Amino acid sequence: IFHGFYAEEVLVGNLATMSTSERIKAIQKMPETMKKKREIRNKVLKEITKKSKHHSTQLCGCAQCLQGAVVSFRRFGNTLSEYFHLLRFWHKALKIIGAEFGTSVLSYFIFLKWLLTFNIFSFLINFSFITVPQFVAAEPNNLSFTGLELFTGAGYFQQTVLYYGFYTNATISKIENGPSYNMQLAYIFTVGIYFVICFLILLFSMAKSFCRNFVNPQTYSGNASKLLCTWDFNITNEKAVKLKQKNLSTQIKEDLTEVNREVLNFSVTERVVRTVIHLVSWIASLGTAVAACAGVYFLSINNLKLFVKGHKNDLESQAAMLVLPIVASLLNAFIPFFYSWLGHLEKFQTPGHHVYVTIIRNIVLKISIVGILCYYWINIVSASESQCWETLVGQDIYRLVLVDFIFCLLGSFFGEFLRRIIGTTVCVSLGLPEFDIGRNVLDLIYAQTLTWIGILFSPLLPGIQMISFSVVFYVKKVSLMMNCQPPRKVWRTAQMTTSFTFLLFFPSFVGVLSVIGVTVWRLKPSEECGPFRGLPSMYAAVSKWIKILENYTASKWVVWIYHNLITSVLFFFILSTVALIITYLYWQIIKGRKTVTKLLRKQILN
Repeated sequence: IFHGFYAEEVLVGNLATMSTSERIKAIQKMPETMKKKREIRNKVLKEITKKSKHHSTQLCGCAQCLQGAVVSFRRFGNTLSEYFHLLRFWHKALKIIGAEFGTSVLSYFIFLKWLLTFNIFSFLINFSFITVPQFVAAEPNNLSFTGLELFTGAGYFQQTVLYYGFYTNATISKIENGPSYNMQLAYIFTVGIYFVICFLILLFSMAKSFCRNFVNPQTYSGNASKLLCTWDFNITNEKAVKLKQKNLSTQIKEDLTEVNREVLNFSVTERVVRTVIHLVSWIASLGTAVAACAGVYFLSINNLKLFVKGHKNDLESQAAMLVLPIVASLLNAFIPFFYSWLGHLEKFQTPGHHVYVTIIRNIVLKISIVGILCYYWINIVSASESQCWETLVGQDIYRLVLVDFIFCLLGSFFGEFLRRIIGTTVCVSLGLPEFDIGRNVLDLIYAQTLTWIGILFSPLLPGIQMISFSVVFYVKKVSLMMNCQPPRKVWRTAQMTTSFTFLLFFPSFVGVLSVIGVTVWRLKPSEECGPFRGLPSMYAAVSKWIKILENYTASKWVVWIYHNLITSVLFFFILSTVALIITYLYWQIIKGRKTVTKLLRKQILN
């Protein structure tokens, strides 16, 4: 015991003499548990503090205070990092899902968590730079709250910071001759910079996921390394050990299933029959999507006529506007079940093919419905007799998001809970249902698309979506554990996350940018509401600001960037050319890597 204590004291003394980076690396490499490593680190910090006190007589007062502050700040940072490690969102829940249901189901929950971070970020910047300044200039709300507004988004909420129409077009200044806050510029720059950041994050995520799963998948998938080199010997808790064993077992099964996948050989007659079934299924799915879009379009036209004729503040007429989101949500809820049935009828060789085909059909349906609604908002609502058409669009999107959230919860009950009851009591041959990855992922993309469109017309909409995604995560997790069974055919979904990110980028995010671009550059804002009232377009606020900056010498660089880069067609042409060249070189590197990998494999096998 004495020898061990002496050795630890010597170790602490040696670590105390090292630099910070060297000490951290040395502690990380120790074959000890995390608890033991933290104890050693704390002892080292105490030893450093003792040495600093011993030499305090040689230091001046300022230097001593500075050294003590550095040590205290380092301790605070280490403690804070530990707490952040413990407070990671749903880390334990994701581990359990991955161990029980495999990476295919886990990919849905990881994607949901990723979308939640988008909405948290959007809510924080919108609330900080748009909503908080508006509170300073806000006028009292004279409308009464009845409770129906929670479902319709109208009435009392019309005169709140929830909608575009409530925001002022004035320059906010609490102190005379003091600093001012231009709400027009704050509104358009906050939304614009957020979309630029989202664009870069999506591109980076797609590139990273593509490199991980397509360029060099063997580096990340592991195969034999999962069995020989993956175990974490710092795990000592019995439950954590069992969960890690189950997780590794599921991943190895998925890898083996992909390696041992059989290619079925069909006769000519069977191939013809399968081709006919595929064609009929695609015709039926596309015809259903066209019929759904036509129904949504004509219903939206009739709903707008009803709303414009009625009293705009009448809650009954506002409640009638719930018909459109309910019908759209019904179509989005029930048609995917029809698509799933078509997928089972087609009898794909692998579960992956079934999931990808279902996702493509659902994305065609949902994006088509969103496209019809955007056409209705941009070309019909914006030209209507409404005093504030932007608020009307914001209310429509609010109702769509809310009703879609309610239908998502009902889908978990009727689609999974009742299906389990039927499969275990009425028709035992059906068994427990499997988690429908394609349908649930497209529900998330549809909801996020509506949120991105609605940011311009309802700045606090990401906060509402943030709450709904949090609730959906827990509801789906409970429903998964109680009602669903793991996939009958184990399969690895390494490329699934890449596909989800790509579908979120195109057509979802690209379509949203098109809608926002048309709204900002082409449409005339309402004359009586919003921060851009009285302007020919929202973008005119930026042009007006640039003309003001031309009179100030210190701001000439901003004017130069605006005229020579932002509004220059040549600049974007050069930028696009450079991007294409980089993409071409990247693809050539990928091909070269694949060729080298194949040659190395042949040499190893020989």
